[in-house]
Amino acid sequence: MKALILFAHGARDPRWAAPFERLRDTIRSRQPNLRVELAFLEFMSPSLPQIAVSMAADGITDITLVPVFLGQGGHVLRDLPLLLEEIDQQAPALRIALQPAVGESESVVAAMADYCLAQTGNQQIR
Repeated sequence: MKALILFAHGARDPRWAAPFERLRDTIRSRQPNLRVELAFLEFMSPSLPQIAVSMAADGITDITLVPVFLGQGGHVLRDLPLLLEEIDQQAPALRIALQPAVGESESVVAAMADYCLAQTGNQQIR
């Protein structure tokens, strides 16, 4: 069985997770047979090891892991490998296909550029 984990930073304010929850829900609606979950680095739960080990216990064998970060910064380059080691220790049969951070994708950058350019016509003065 396969699954997708969206890995985000997390924040103290629960409202911060809303866009990530919408992303998860959008993916779920497009692929109803794919298990899609959110995991967080800090402040929020579940953590990446918690959800990955839970998925393994549920019979998931293959996970695609997408860091929902704009770049391959310290959290992705330093913290994430440590979390993957922890998962390997707890669920050694689980196969995880780590993908680049979403912000590294040309299509994501293009979509963000389109959004930013579209805002130039919206002149709201504060």
